[in-house]
Amino acid sequence: MRELFAMWRDTRMILLVAVVAAIYAAVLLPFKLFTVIPGITSIRPANVFPVIFGIMFGPAAAWGAAIGNLIGDVFGGTLGPGSAFGFLGNFFFGLVGYKLWGNLGPLSSGEEPNMRSVKQVVEYVIIAVAASAACAVIIAWGVDLLGLVPFTVLGPTIMINNTLAAAVLGPPLLYLTYPRIKDMGLLYPDVMREEDLEETSFSQPVVAALGMLVVSPTWLVLGIYVFSPQSTMQMALGGVGLLLLVVFVVIGNQGLPAQLKGANIR
Repeated sequence: MRELFAMWRDTRMILLVAVVAAIYAAVLLPFKLFTVIPGITSIRPANVFPVIFGIMFGPAAAWGAAIGNLIGDVFGGTLGPGSAFGFLGNFFFGLVGYKLWGNLGPLSSGEEPNMRSVKQVVEYVIIAVAASAACAVIIAWGVDLLGLVPFTVLGPTIMINNTLAAAVLGPPLLYLTYPRIKDMGLLYPDVMREEDLEETSFSQPVVAALGMLVVSPTWLVLGIYVFSPQSTMQMALGGVGLLLLVVFVVIGNQGLPAQLKGANIR
């Protein structure tokens, strides 16, 4: 997790944060008119960007997605108490992708994410669903705590909204952009210092990745079908779910740096 903070020492990573935030906000704003839940969420094709940018730009995309969503709230007229959870949810939206790519064991393609094989597309879709779920449960939990919209309504709404954009638009966009970003030397393993991307001492990165993969969908299902909105149990479920996500993120590794090294060796 050190890379999330070490990246602020690198000018190019800071510029990537600004680029991600600007693109995300610029595509979010026009679609604010197409409201799903007034003052809370709208149709968001821009939700493809946290996932694909997360895979390519790593920690810069996590910060950029969080800041870009906040900018969208400010200029889109939806800024409010729920925006804090929107910031956190979108941070994880960008974070999950680069933590999971290449670390899913038998579910991983073992290749760079240039979307030139069916295995890569399958791995990407799995990651897009997991990242979408993480964003959805964090925001829905927070907004439910504030008494604004029940978890049972907002959770599945955000999940569907996120997944449709990320899973459908992501593969063709990665196919078009990944080789160019790589050639420009802007993939986060190429930009950041190697010591800032060191692996954690946890010896089972696949376990950490599968934990991230499972926690959010499980949280979503329990929050919708088991626990009542705005209840103590709903609050506790969210607290435990968020804590587990943080733990798995902290002990998890990035998979893309190792894949790039392998490609260079070959």
